[in-house]
Amino acid sequence: MKKLLLSMAALPLVIGGLSVSASADGINILDNMKLKGEIRPRYENVDDGNSATSNANAYTARTKLAVTGNLLDVDGLSATVGVISVNNFGSKKYNSTSNGQTQYAVVADPQKAMISNAEINYTVNNTTLHAGRGQVNLDNQRFIGTVGWRQLERSYDSVFIANNSVKNLSVLAAWVYGLQGVKSLRGNNGIYGENTYDTNTVLLHAAYTVMPALKVTAYDYMIANIADTYGIALTGKLAFAGAKLNYRAEYAGQGDASMEIHTQTPTTGKADAYYYNLDLGANVNGILAGVNYEFLSGSTGTDGKTAFQATLGTNHKFNGWADQFLSTPSGGLTDFNVRLGYKAKGFGKILAVYHNFLADKKMNTNTPGIISDDLGSEFDAVYVNKIPGVNNLKGLLKYADYSGGTVTNYTNNVQKIWVGLDYKFAF
Repeated sequence: MKKLLLSMAALPLVIGGLSVSASADGINILDNMKLKGEIRPRYENVDDGNSATSNANAYTARTKLAVTGNLLDVDGLSATVGVISVNNFGSKKYNSTSNGQTQYAVVADPQKAMISNAEINYTVNNTTLHAGRGQVNLDNQRFIGTVGWRQLERSYDSVFIANNSVKNLSVLAAWVYGLQGVKSLRGNNGIYGENTYDTNTVLLHAAYTVMPALKVTAYDYMIANIADTYGIALTGKLAFAGAKLNYRAEYAGQGDASMEIHTQTPTTGKADAYYYNLDLGANVNGILAGVNYEFLSGSTGTDGKTAFQATLGTNHKFNGWADQFLSTPSGGLTDFNVRLGYKAKGFGKILAVYHNFLADKKMNTNTPGIISDDLGSEFDAVYVNKIPGVNNLKGLLKYADYSGGTVTNYTNNVQKIWVGLDYKFAF
């Protein structure tokens, strides 16, 4: 319960403000309140290619509500309280990772409610101080994200300071003492679980925009008992000859964990891995195209190396939407992918992506004595558009088709289908 103390500090203040128009001795406890919310029903079908499990059919809906208001009449001081609830309306034909329905394929959307926000923020000049529970998404969410794709989105219990006093420079230093909701489990074919998780993690992040064509981002994410991930990314946008281009060039290393969780056994494993990501995208009159090469190093098992892991990333965004690589294979992962789509007002957005997956180091196959680097391939497609006649309502159709390779644990063909709506509102 200790990890909840800072997160819950804001809760009685906010509830008090809501229940009484809140004033004491002429001081408003909470005023100028604003409500934000989301309702997101979704159907997900999963065929995991496993003869031991039946196809999953999950009907779920996510409801999010958050109230923010000025606190104690202090300029720049605010409090936010929020809840998230996932309901499955009695749908049981899927393995939520906690409902015991292991005869079905996994759809990691358990029926559950939790406090998603209980935070106090103080902003003065160009500095923000934060304490409590909230959402943290850094950069492109490759290493630090909320996994907003899953219905039970991750929240971070944290204390942080953010500053942008220097023109075009933003810096953040955070201590994360707990995780709620989705957290990424480790191991081959790892999935998103729902467990509460104590941690003792430090996040350092800085970004400097040199010009629109060049932004430099540097980071060091010290995830307790797992690894330190440090790196640099160069990103930018360019426009010429009617085309808009964007690019990303990133390198990261992974070393032994600096931070430890003192209630657990100290880290004994050693981390030694690296990562790079090269991406080029274009938008030409609404036609979208891009090419990407992402590399996560691996180990032979005898070389003293480890596989590069993105433990707290929004990993569904990367390496295929079939979620076969939420955890990096022990031999590492190379993902070469191309994308093509179209986007226009009124039409919405349609996008198709093709991935080819290889291991960094060859791994065992189901044939004794034979090793391979073939981790399969995948075709993904998505269509998103506004629903006519209803403001802030969007519809989604999404498909993932993974074709297995020859490496053990990556031989099954997997298909996933999503149909969903997303309605957001604010008052």
